[in-house]
Amino acid sequence: MPAHVPAPSTPAPAAPPSTPQPDGGPLGRERAHLAASRAALRAMREDVQSLDIRDVTANWVNAAVLEAQIGERVKALADLAHTPLFFGRLDYLHSSQEGQSFYIGRRHVHDAEGDPMVVDWRAPVSQPFYRASRKDPQDVGLRRRFGYTGGELTAYEDEHLTDPSETERTSKLLQAEIERPRVGPMRDIVATIQPEQDEIVRSGLSGSVCVQGGPGTGKTAVGLHRVAYLLYAHRERLARTGTLVIGPNRSFLHYIEQVLPALGELEVKQATVDDLVAHVEVRGADEARAAVVKGDARMALVLRRAVRSHVTLPTEPVVVVRGSRRWRIPAYELEEIVRELLDRDIRYGAARDALPQRIAHAVLVRMEQSGEAPDDRVQDAVARNAAVKAAVKAIWPPVDPAKLVLRLLSDAGFLAEHAEGVLDAVEQAAILMDRPPRSVKSAKWSAADAVLIDEATDLVQRTHSLGHVVLDEAQDLSPMQYRAVGRRCSTGSATVLGDLAQGTTPWATGSWAQALAHLGKPEAVVEELTAGFRVPREVIAYASRLLPHMSPGLAPVSSVRDNPGSLTVEAVGDDAGLDAAVIAACADSLRREGSIGLIAADARIPALSEALAVAGMAYLSPGEETTAESRLTLVPASLAKGLEYDYVVLDEPSAIVAGEPDERTGLRRLYVALTRAVSGLTVLHSTPLPRQLA
Repeated sequence: MPAHVPAPSTPAPAAPPSTPQPDGGPLGRERAHLAASRAALRAMREDVQSLDIRDVTANWVNAAVLEAQIGERVKALADLAHTPLFFGRLDYLHSSQEGQSFYIGRRHVHDAEGDPMVVDWRAPVSQPFYRASRKDPQDVGLRRRFGYTGGELTAYEDEHLTDPSETERTSKLLQAEIERPRVGPMRDIVATIQPEQDEIVRSGLSGSVCVQGGPGTGKTAVGLHRVAYLLYAHRERLARTGTLVIGPNRSFLHYIEQVLPALGELEVKQATVDDLVAHVEVRGADEARAAVVKGDARMALVLRRAVRSHVTLPTEPVVVVRGSRRWRIPAYELEEIVRELLDRDIRYGAARDALPQRIAHAVLVRMEQSGEAPDDRVQDAVARNAAVKAAVKAIWPPVDPAKLVLRLLSDAGFLAEHAEGVLDAVEQAAILMDRPPRSVKSAKWSAADAVLIDEATDLVQRTHSLGHVVLDEAQDLSPMQYRAVGRRCSTGSATVLGDLAQGTTPWATGSWAQALAHLGKPEAVVEELTAGFRVPREVIAYASRLLPHMSPGLAPVSSVRDNPGSLTVEAVGDDAGLDAAVIAACADSLRREGSIGLIAADARIPALSEALAVAGMAYLSPGEETTAESRLTLVPASLAKGLEYDYVVLDEPSAIVAGEPDERTGLRRLYVALTRAVSGLTVLHSTPLPRQLA
């Protein structure tokens, strides 16, 4: 791989971007193209800003909508100073693009004549940038990668894919981009997507995909880039149906929130599962055994029985009076109508809405038999008749989902009636409230209760479905939570991301087949990513010692990054010595470039917070954005999942394991904490390490 690579941290000896010289060699010409592309992007933005819509809209509503759309377009065309406009180039050989060069970037840029200066990475012509190889050059003669420093183009590297004299080598610029220090929120990986990742990113909208990936395999980034690709390939459809990214907590969502905007996608919403099911205020918490039962898929059947139990078969006729005529629908005919609606198994609310129309239709049949000629208006009037309304209220009364769940969890007899043959007596006792509240508002609802209310709400009225949902850290969801997410994409597709080895909840899923069945996507294709790009080989090998003890059968991650000296494990004398060693390790890490995460068992956080304060070391909480001036974050182990730091100081591994309800969950929590480091991991302990690590 012949390369022309000034060190990425040292600008090449060429004219600066502001005054590029055509004869400044290849690097100078590339800088000139970058400057011209930035000018073209500014012109595109100015064209949109200068649009006059005063005479093209029919009313103020249309004008407001169009003005908002223009505003979004202006935002999408923003030129981010420290985000490279393009990161690669393809020179084609013999195809319809024969002899043409295409610059590959985060968004499309064209000149005044409409000719492309930068091609969107999602366009078909860009695909060989990620998939072409010497074995399959895909008609690409040259693939060029660019290196940047602070937004300035400083290096380039060439691969001549059809030159037999060249040998396969690891791209230095690719490696440098992967290892670039992590300061601030998560970045996109659009310049470093690997072939196996690209296949997942570009898979079609109609199918759902589940990505099993160990730490550092890029599964989260793959999921986010898949959203960006689908919005490019199916923009009109997804503009109508919507997209959603679901993460495990607010800290995680804050960490990833800049990835899609950096790719020009501003409309994708983000939420946690708790946000989706926020029908009531969550003020309580369940014991593990209660949460496991409430999260079990069998609760869906219990709820369904409870909802349908409100239907009472009629025993009295309905008599409708219109003018001087009386129309009588006998009880047996009403029962037939009710049983038919029950057999159709439609939602409770939809069936309740249909019942008065069915009764009215029976009345109209009698009218027609008597020689009258009623129309639809007559049927609607009959459906609104007081006698019909009274019958519907008695037969099919309205159901309040929150009140229903409250009764199930507080009335032992009601629960036993509808849980018979589904939950045993011990399980029923586990979920019954000790002190039943007086009302829905006074109840101390738990997160699992909110999911039950969401299930009941869907039994009454269908939940709105989106076009595509990305579910990250999916291994931690309960079956009932999977059902809640599945309702949001029942008519769309899903991208499910997770790692079975990182399941740290008592209800964590045991297999993707089970999880996908609960999600309502049993046909989803399961892809496994095993090549690690983030965690150094030494660190991932150390963490992988835990795999046989917590997730036997899962393949360990094979890291492509060899970083000797990236792992330090040190024993110290006692708690006081441990605190001092932790502070010293953090201070040492701060002397290097990049972000630092101090990860510890949740119970250890107050003590470490005090030690940092005494040492005069400022720190952030998870979710707060790191900057060049503030790079240390104190992270409870329970919130570490999905986050990453250049350097991690891990406090007392045995305390992390002990902080969980069982050893297996504790080992998984420790596995997560051990795999957050991008450049270096320091493990400090005053008590013996867990035997699985020793």
